[in-house]
Amino acid sequence: MRTAFIGALLRLAERDSRIWLLCGDLGYSVLEPFASRFSDRFVNVGVAEQNLTGVAAGLALCDKIVFTYSIANFPVMRCLEQIRNDVCYHGLNVKIVAVGGGLAYGAQGYTHHGVEDLAVTRVLPNMSVLAPGDPVEAALATTALASWQGPCYLRLGKEGEPIVHDVAPAFAIGKAITMRVGGALTLISTGGTLELTMSASAMLAATGLSVRVLSMPTLRPLDREAVVCAARETGKIITVEEHGVGGLGSAVAEVLAELDVPVRFRPVRLQATPSTVAGSQKTLLLAHGISAQSVSQIALALL
Repeated sequence: MRTAFIGALLRLAERDSRIWLLCGDLGYSVLEPFASRFSDRFVNVGVAEQNLTGVAAGLALCDKIVFTYSIANFPVMRCLEQIRNDVCYHGLNVKIVAVGGGLAYGAQGYTHHGVEDLAVTRVLPNMSVLAPGDPVEAALATTALASWQGPCYLRLGKEGEPIVHDVAPAFAIGKAITMRVGGALTLISTGGTLELTMSASAMLAATGLSVRVLSMPTLRPLDREAVVCAARETGKIITVEEHGVGGLGSAVAEVLAELDVPVRFRPVRLQATPSTVAGSQKTLLLAHGISAQSVSQIALALL
């Protein structure tokens, strides 16, 4: 996804001289094309995430569209006060980009896992929160963010994510993307679990079930209409995410709690306790009980 992001940002910067990119001394092999082409709009602030956010806020006050770039939980958790008070409180045009959300930096351990970011950013004032499902959505989200006024958080995968979309879908911030039409139950995915969710839907379809699949690349503003329609029309919803409490499952539950509609709901998400297993992203997901097989089994039990 990071390659799709920088490709889209390069195209945007060619057209809009207000676009800047700031990084925290990382992104090598990814950010060089931007740094080379737009050296006057690229700043490496060093390993100093609080400064990264403060500088971005200052540039935004000068009418710049500023993208900050770091990995995993660093661009949020290390500088939360600056994001809250400098960026969000003032509604500044700063786009915070986190590469390797979830368990992407698996073997480096919990310190490098971004597993609370969606919950934290989702409650900040004026903040929009996006987690695209594949590189196609990542490029579309980047383009949309450039023209979206106000603070934004963009959670990306690390590298090598499969392309799920055969063709680029219609994309709008705050809108779900229908991946599969069905009426027996609904699977809703956000971020890098989209392929896994599609695999689970294929398993369920093989049993004769009609499964609706929604990709939810925007957590805030959430597509409440899509959630309500899924509840009314299918009666059963499962959310799938590489995140703990406070993410997609919690956002959907908040909507469902306000409905006067009987609906069965199950969130598939990371366990609250950090995994004691060391290994790859896939290994850690399995340790948390998240796989296409587990999602399909939960769905069958819900029927």
